[in-house]
Amino acid sequence: MPKSKRDRPVTLSKTKKKGREHKETIVNGIREAVEKYSSVYVFSFENMRNIKFKEFRQQFRHNGRFFLGSNKVMQVALGRSASDEMRPGIFKVSKMLRGDAGLLVTDMPKEEVESLFNAYEDSDFSRTGSTAVETVELKEGPLEQFTHEMEPFLRKQGMPVRLNKGTVELLSDFVVCEEGKPLSPESSRILRLLGIKLATFKLNLVCRWSPSDFELYREGLDLSDVETS
Repeated sequence: MPKSKRDRPVTLSKTKKKGREHKETIVNGIREAVEKYSSVYVFSFENMRNIKFKEFRQQFRHNGRFFLGSNKVMQVALGRSASDEMRPGIFKVSKMLRGDAGLLVTDMPKEEVESLFNAYEDSDFSRTGSTAVETVELKEGPLEQFTHEMEPFLRKQGMPVRLNKGTVELLSDFVVCEEGKPLSPESSRILRLLGIKLATFKLNLVCRWSPSDFELYREGLDLSDVETS
């Protein structure tokens, strides 16, 4: 019996794409914050971890707002040039929104903001596809940190292991990851089992704007890079 064309599965978990309305919400949110607070910072981030970032944001919950998203949308909110900037000189901030970056708009004193950013750093396990920052190699011999039940799983990760009198034994030297190369899923799992954290979640200040001045934090940048409209 032929299948009815009406008998088709319907997905109930469809989500709407973030369109113009979402972008306008971000733009309006940034503009309201810039009008409310006295300083705007651009910061870059490495190895973003959402839970860790949420914890860091709590320190500004009473006197500031963070914005992450499309750099282009944030640039539109602030103004991309002197002719369309929302506050005098703030287009310079737009020019610093490059790569993995975000905005902090706050009333917190400059010295306190700098201190919080400079002090924050948190280690975590590297994810699949991230670049290894060092080479990790295991030497031939017993791996006493693993129980005998782990031996089949380790073999599935490509490790040349066997059980020797109930102890997991590595049959030859094994390179878990190489510096400068992306991590495979297997490498990422092994590093986690070994308790080796190679990723560092860090936030770096790039620049600061206030109605009275503009300051660059990152070495190698020059005011001439941002002053042209």
